[in-house]
Amino acid sequence: MTSDARREFDRPDLIDPAPDGTPKVQRLETFRLRGFFKTLGPGLITGASDDDPSGIGTYSQAGAQLGYGIGWTMLLTFPLMVAIQEISGRVGRVTGHGIAGNVCRHYSGGLLAVIVMLLFTANTINIAADLAAMADATKLLIGGPALFYVVAFGTISVLAQIFFDYKRYVSVLKWLTLCLFAYVGALAAAKVDWGQAAAGVLIPHLAWSSTYLTTIVAILGTTISPYLFFWQASQEAEEERIDPHKKPLIKTPQDAPQEFQRIRADTIIGMAFSNLIALAIIITAAATLHASGKTDIETSAQAAEALRPIAGPFAEWIFALGIVGTGLLAIPVLAGSAAYAVGEGRRWPVGLARKPKQAVAFYSVLALSAVLGIALNFAPINPISALYWSAVINGVLAVPVMVLLMLIARRRDAMHRFVVRGPLHWLGWLSTAAMGVSVVAMAVGYLL
Repeated sequence: MTSDARREFDRPDLIDPAPDGTPKVQRLETFRLRGFFKTLGPGLITGASDDDPSGIGTYSQAGAQLGYGIGWTMLLTFPLMVAIQEISGRVGRVTGHGIAGNVCRHYSGGLLAVIVMLLFTANTINIAADLAAMADATKLLIGGPALFYVVAFGTISVLAQIFFDYKRYVSVLKWLTLCLFAYVGALAAAKVDWGQAAAGVLIPHLAWSSTYLTTIVAILGTTISPYLFFWQASQEAEEERIDPHKKPLIKTPQDAPQEFQRIRADTIIGMAFSNLIALAIIITAAATLHASGKTDIETSAQAAEALRPIAGPFAEWIFALGIVGTGLLAIPVLAGSAAYAVGEGRRWPVGLARKPKQAVAFYSVLALSAVLGIALNFAPINPISALYWSAVINGVLAVPVMVLLMLIARRRDAMHRFVVRGPLHWLGWLSTAAMGVSVVAMAVGYLL
């Protein structure tokens, strides 16, 4: 090989020559964080929204009550979360429809109606609890009436979803995920016994007590939630619909390898981010609240307030600011997933990329869910009790939704050649079984 030929062979930026024989040069883009961040989408937002204010309350309570020994649950739930969320993303990308859109095409309308009703109810209660937590955190930081903040945050979230340009709005949601790093800052302010923390993550510690089992059920119900399945599947379908270069993979099978690789990377990064932040919250609570005997934490705002005398005002502030940021991320996902589920089930025009007049019914459901969430904060309902019942509904709903998702993923009339097989298939069923066991345990604990 000549030296000139060798130079051409060694240059990957040279591609097939032009008709005149001159090599055409294709610029190779170097890795840039901003460019990489742009490639992330539904998986990242889904994972980050999992750490909503109510989830932060659950993780804080777990760390405060049980210390470092509960950290292993984050290692356990990670592959289960990745599997079920990746399957959700694949279903949306392959078929061009979300979960509700596929259920209405392949299963009975009555079954879909029950599932959608339960999802809408659970999401609305969750929105109410998240708004209450955000309002309490804001009141903790700057004072003022909590109900005013409830209305303000709820209104901002709804108006942004309805009137913001879709691409700009998704970009805002992506940047909001960075607010979760507040909990890394809170962790830095805590005096952590890293040996015990590592043992808590790597060595499962089981205690046969109602408190311990209830906490494990709460963590599973918080990390594997139905609204996350609906959101990721619908967002994959939405991204395909608005991109003129994309079609459902059943129509463009040649795009499948690249798209599946993107969905997997996006999902793994999103779920890893979610679990690492959840673990940071658990360790922070264990190192501060549990270590000082403060185990009666029930909400994320209480956790932030309790940190002040132990870890200082810095930890309290960043913990509280994180609650507000995660709420602004989670409420649109909760309201949006409910609207997608109802709209797809009714075969309405759906999608945040549509103008309000193009999808009136879709946006009406979205606004209704948020407005009812705001209204619940004016009702004489204990927010802790509401959150508990939201977790119960989510836990009960997750199992049939996951079963349906797994069945759809294996239907050739839905997925064609892209039915889910192999380790991903079995991990999906393992995740479904884990949720089923958690629901049974929750029911037994409630009856006893």
